[in-house]
Amino acid sequence: MSVLTLLLPLGAVGFVCGGWVALSIRGAARSLEQYAARNAELRAHAQGRLDPPDRVASAVFFRTVGAVLSAAGAVLLLASPAIATTT
Repeated sequence: MSVLTLLLPLGAVGFVCGGWVALSIRGAARSLEQYAARNAELRAHAQGRLDPPDRVASAVFFRTVGAVLSAAGAVLLLASPAIATTT
């Protein structure tokens, strides 16, 4: 029973949060892209570099990571009852 109480909420949170970013609900992927760009700009400024900061991640990257996270959450949701009955 303890495995089930750990895996079900973990899978649900992963599924919902990953789906939120993967589907870019309310511009989640775009805002993560802007957040990463701002952090790169602040990091370059703190290091004293005057050239434009490197682009680290785009909205497509965050949507892909969100889709993978959502799929992993779905696997945890579907597999947790089977794992709980075998242990």
